[in-house]
Amino acid sequence: MSTQSVYPPVRVASMGEQTRLFIAAFVIVLIAEFIGNVSIPLGSTEIVLLPLLWAVLIGAVLGLNAKRMPAGVRINSDMQRTAASLLQPVLLLFIAKLGLLVGGAIPKLVASGAGLLFQEFGHFFGTMIFGLPLALLLGIKRQAIGATFSVGREPSLAIIGERFGMKSPEGQGVLAEYLTGTVFGAVFIALLAGLLTSLGIFNPLALAMGAGVGSGSLMAAASGAIAAQQPPEVAKDIAAFAAASNLITTTIGTYFTLFLSLPFTLWAYKVLEPILGRTTKASIDAADIGADIEHELPKSGIGAQIVVWIAVGVFSLFGNWINYKVPATDPAAIAGMAIIVGVVGVGYALYRLTARKLPAVIWVSLIGMILTYPGFPGAHDIAALTGKINFLALSTPILAFAGLSIAKDVPAFRRLGWRIVAVSFAANGGTFIGATIIAQFFMHSPV
Repeated sequence: MSTQSVYPPVRVASMGEQTRLFIAAFVIVLIAEFIGNVSIPLGSTEIVLLPLLWAVLIGAVLGLNAKRMPAGVRINSDMQRTAASLLQPVLLLFIAKLGLLVGGAIPKLVASGAGLLFQEFGHFFGTMIFGLPLALLLGIKRQAIGATFSVGREPSLAIIGERFGMKSPEGQGVLAEYLTGTVFGAVFIALLAGLLTSLGIFNPLALAMGAGVGSGSLMAAASGAIAAQQPPEVAKDIAAFAAASNLITTTIGTYFTLFLSLPFTLWAYKVLEPILGRTTKASIDAADIGADIEHELPKSGIGAQIVVWIAVGVFSLFGNWINYKVPATDPAAIAGMAIIVGVVGVGYALYRLTARKLPAVIWVSLIGMILTYPGFPGAHDIAALTGKINFLALSTPILAFAGLSIAKDVPAFRRLGWRIVAVSFAANGGTFIGATIIAQFFMHSPV
């Protein structure tokens, strides 16, 4: 069945609606940053709720209550799709900032040795090891393969779609994982990362490597929760190690999941299903989990993307002012943000000039790393200027747009049932915990 026969034509928000969307995102950023970090005691530990979590929750509430809102502030479905389409351009700013942090931290990354390399096995097998047994115990059948062979982002949809078709049980499973990650992923991974950090059993840098799960928004949420509990100098290393791990996961992830993770999950299902498998209502025969998920989103031209980068840069300057006390009018902060936007522009231009053979995030990361690599002319000054912008201030707008886009997927989410959601959480938690355990083992370093 063709895509056109399943999904309706993509609708585009009007210019007025887009303006309203940006105003809503800016207001959300301001409110979230003013709320700031909130610590919730949990026995001898605590969970730290960050501005990025408030941003995604406030955005979701606005979207879910769109029909109850006055027309002038309503976030309708067209605006929600536009918000989803803006996530990738906005994410490039965050990637640029992390690239600038990674460049200066390359000597520390090299010193981490095998830990940074081998922890990737935790990312790629942790989803199945933690998620598949739970899925079988809950009575989920072949949907468990699609739901647990990876974190279920866009490349995973493509792999399963080509191998099995999106209407297959495996396709239903990967769509369920995709949807759960979209709606709850950032909130769940931030809470989990914050809790594990507060326990004090893992080296913060091992946790940072675990945060590089291959999804920019999930990495932002997890690394932010870890960094919030560290002193400023360690927080920078957290961001650098998370970015390096995420870059490795992103670059080799498609091939690893295609040739290793998926075959291993298929084999594990064949072995474990006769032992752990049950037949319950969760043995989904629902024909069309993904019917309400709109994969086609509005496309933005280069001019529109430049506007997005500048606007979100301004949002971040104000968030940086509220929480990190660097005035938005500080010339050094403005120069630092200009460098970040410039890195995105150059990286995106190289992405276009090379016929999109490598993802834009790779080019943006590389440009950022080169500029701050020790020995590069002016690296110290560039690091000082961009250091005025805290990486968490850039993550809040990302999660604001993510929150504003959530409501469009809720109709499909309601059809999943709690069992497949629990399995998705186990898979997302598994990739983070699995990589963290391996990184901790190789680092041989006390917390």
